Amino acid sequence: MPGPCTAARVARSCRDARIVGPDLRCGARALTPTDISPPAELIARLRRGGHLAADPAPVPLEGGRINRVWRLRGVLYDLVLKLYDPEGATPLFANDPLREAACLSALADSGLAPVPLTGDAQAERPWILYRHLPGKGWTEGVEAVACVLARVHDHAPLDELPTAPDGSAEITRQTLEILSLCRSADVEELRRCQPRGDVVASGLRRLVHGDPVPGNIVVQGGRAALIDWQCPALGDPAGDLAIFTSPAMQRIYRGTPLSAAENDAFLGAYPDPTTVERFHALRPWYHWRMAAYCLYQAERGRADYAEGLTLERAALPRHASARKSVRPIET
Repeated sequence: MPGPCTAARVARSCRDARIVGPDLRCGARALTPTDISPPAELIARLRRGGHLAADPAPVPLEGGRINRVWRLRGVLYDLVLKLYDPEGATPLFANDPLREAACLSALADSGLAPVPLTGDAQAERPWILYRHLPGKGWTEGVEAVACVLARVHDHAPLDELPTAPDGSAEITRQTLEILSLCRSADVEELRRCQPRGDVVASGLRRLVHGDPVPGNIVVQGGRAALIDWQCPALGDPAGDLAIFTSPAMQRIYRGTPLSAAENDAFLGAYPDPTTVERFHALRPWYHWRMAAYCLYQAERGRADYAEGLTLERAALPRHASARKSVRPIET
């Protein structure tokens, strides 16, 4: 039995602050007044454009872990302003304002995402303004998540999006790249956990959200929608199933991993059995990749990811190798 991971020992010295946003946590720079409130010149620009009727009282929103997000409410409007961190991308999750702008525009009438109003994805500090999605953050009811993800995956793809890693070989390559950025003693142990077998690439180019964690799911009246579209791609929908069911992502954003019953109910409610089959076949690689990502984040002072690393590593023995080699999907 291996001893406590280095990431966990490092992370115990850090506090996990989530009052306003992720960068309050240990290891990040201190917040400035500009971080706590939107830039005054941007608010003035929105007023001149007729989007704000008066000086709003911006309310910082929790949940996002990279960018600054505020809710702007008035008598006639209820909006969200997102200010992107130009250095917010990670080896697993992009932070691309151009991708988000493209997706929100394409999905504006679908009920799958917020409705965009304006923005500047190419500014020195990119930003976007969209209508606030009514509802509450997801904590239970996996069937609604299965439904919204299936609708996303059935939507017409956006040709300008990049391609997501597809098949075990590409996920392995991505995981090894993440591990190459880590320095703790846990790196070699995770390298030895590399799954055996081979799951060939699907060849699919379906729209995938890329980050369907509980904090990015809003539910109202039993229907779900998705926010934070900064890392969508074209590829295998099984990747979205993996992010949602990830024990680490559920623990970090919801407080607890999915139960076995919730996991089974989610996969049972997702309407495409071929995607579910591919998810099961690729599951060892998904857990391995997420374990590497948790190590990457824990080494950078994200205390909550140390526990995520433990959860993902514990899941690896249960899915040690592919159940079978899945053939490419004919399109």
